[in-house]
Amino acid sequence: MTSSDSGKFTCNICGAVCERPAGSMGRETANCPECKSTLRLRALIALLSQEIFGLPLSLPEFPALKGIRGMGMSDSPELAALLAEKFDYTNTFYHQPPVFDVTRPDERDLARYDFIVSSEVMEHVPPPVENAFATLCRMLRPDGLLLLTVPYTLQGRTVEHFPELHQYTLAAPGGRTVLVNRRRDGQIEVFENLVFHGGHGSTLEMRVFTEGSLRAMLAEAGFASVYIATENWPDFGVEHAETWSLPLAARKGNFRPPSAELARAYRDAFRRAMNAERSLVALRADYERHVAHHNFSHQELTQRVQDLDRERKRALA
Repeated sequence: MTSSDSGKFTCNICGAVCERPAGSMGRETANCPECKSTLRLRALIALLSQEIFGLPLSLPEFPALKGIRGMGMSDSPELAALLAEKFDYTNTFYHQPPVFDVTRPDERDLARYDFIVSSEVMEHVPPPVENAFATLCRMLRPDGLLLLTVPYTLQGRTVEHFPELHQYTLAAPGGRTVLVNRRRDGQIEVFENLVFHGGHGSTLEMRVFTEGSLRAMLAEAGFASVYIATENWPDFGVEHAETWSLPLAARKGNFRPPSAELARAYRDAFRRAMNAERSLVALRADYERHVAHHNFSHQELTQRVQDLDRERKRALA
């Protein structure tokens, strides 16, 4: 199926066939009716597949490779469950188990992971965010991969909303939320016009990244390469209308994915198996309909014979 020609696309997270929206796909619009995936998440999974297998596969088509260890940072339950089916994958959270605080890493997590997924998290980490990027790099194995999305602009330098953040709290005098910060030098600061993601009071935005600053921070943290995924994959519902805030892959070291031909052969075999399964389901349904119709006809005939026998008996009485 060429989804882009049919007005449909295949969600590369759950495998559902979805209607293509009439306009551009919003980065945060849930386009899949099954798993509610967004363009951002589908692009991130396409990039993960490209980096590990050498070509974009849908997540259901990933081979199960439990020898590859991954970690998520506050993934959705649906995405985390699907990744855990394919990899040795643990989703983590900031406020609930399993807990992971990127500002206070566990030494046992260092050099432990083959890949880390961080989507829309790093803009909320207290400064200095450079330390958090360095922590993620240290947690990866020598050729490990960081899959990252953050909102970023194309020009200038990253803007820190609270550069001297130290001891802070949120307060709401008169119903208006402000941030009160005590700097390291003891000075008190009050910030208004706060920006929250996920609804007011949910998750506070600490900064607005820029592409150039993001690349520089990742290089300084120890990543050997940074790749920003500008490609569109229309069949998977990945069509970028903008050139900013795209997903990126940061590699700690050199990595050569397995032959794309091997991954392609696995994908084709998976699709043949799925088509065969669908054909078998259709044949079973046809057979059951045939049997049901046959049983119904047999019941009609039996009833007619019984009616005729009763009429014969009444005539002879």
